[in-house]
Amino acid sequence: MTVNQISLDFFRSYVHGEARFHPGVNVIVGENAQGKTNLLEAIAYLSSASSHRARYDRELIRHGVDHAFLKAQVTSRGRELTLEADLHRGARRQLRCNGVKLKTAGELSGVLNTVLFCPEDLFLIREGAEARRRFLDGCICQLRPRYAQALGEYRRLYQHKTRILKDSEQYPGLLDALDDFSLRMAQCGAVIIHYRAHFIKRLREAAPPIHADCSGGRERLELRYETVSAVTDPEAPPKALLPQLLAHQEAHREAELAARACLSGPHKDELAMDIDGQPAKSFASQGQTRTAALALKLAARDIFRQDTEEWPVLLLDDVLSELDQRRQEFVLNRITSGQVFITCCEEEKLARLREGGAFRVRDGQLFSMGG
Repeated sequence: MTVNQISLDFFRSYVHGEARFHPGVNVIVGENAQGKTNLLEAIAYLSSASSHRARYDRELIRHGVDHAFLKAQVTSRGRELTLEADLHRGARRQLRCNGVKLKTAGELSGVLNTVLFCPEDLFLIREGAEARRRFLDGCICQLRPRYAQALGEYRRLYQHKTRILKDSEQYPGLLDALDDFSLRMAQCGAVIIHYRAHFIKRLREAAPPIHADCSGGRERLELRYETVSAVTDPEAPPKALLPQLLAHQEAHREAELAARACLSGPHKDELAMDIDGQPAKSFASQGQTRTAALALKLAARDIFRQDTEEWPVLLLDDVLSELDQRRQEFVLNRITSGQVFITCCEEEKLARLREGGAFRVRDGQLFSMGG
């Protein structure tokens, strides 16, 4: 998969920007706060209709205007495709593929796959469980349309159920709808758990060898999936998981009413990691957490390759400057295939990669440096 060219209007710091990219490595050079990350964010957005830095689409629109437009020409599975996103303040976004309007973000699954690695991800292991769920969701949504649809609906149901629980004391009649929301949440939750379990199973196979390679064989990485306690086999089909989730919900019904919060469901899932038998979140050193984060991201890239028979577009946002020399070399030696975008502040650090494309970003403008 490759992004052949992109055009941005009023996206983040860009008034207008456009560029054609190399099918191999593309080096994006520029000082801080010039627009390098915004460019990678735009590419990632067109692959999943979500941003790693913004909760709401309106945050992606340049200050002082009411809309933004993104357009990219991509090659995916032997097809030339055009992806477009119209973002508006106060109105729903519009996504299109080859001019056809998409009803949901899930329809983007498999069109353009990206793996983004940014400095914040270097601490993925030390952060709360939400960060690791976000990593899982970002990967699986690109591969499995059914998962993306179930996740989107689950999030909407969660917000509604939470509002019912919070407002039920003042408006007791709201509780009449509680069971309906709980049932549908369990149905969507069963799909989410099933797909997360299978993806983590593949991560357990792919990530530890990468981690061992990066650490010189000195450390052992282990992954496990922690979900609703009533679930006996998270890899089972959703229809087998549903009665277990419903039983767990019923057991926590009174507690939810008392707490006025959703206490049962995959929104509390955890991707737990151990390094040499110790919980990485609590005991890993800074170097160990960075190695584990590298292993997760590169493992995801390998899984995408296995599923689609094409490398996903790899987006490395200023991450090399945060790594020591050994880990920099490890990453660079593993990206000899597929399309890659690497941002940096110092051009000299990536001189060895200049055989691809090279661009300079300044004041929200993109300039080709040849290549």
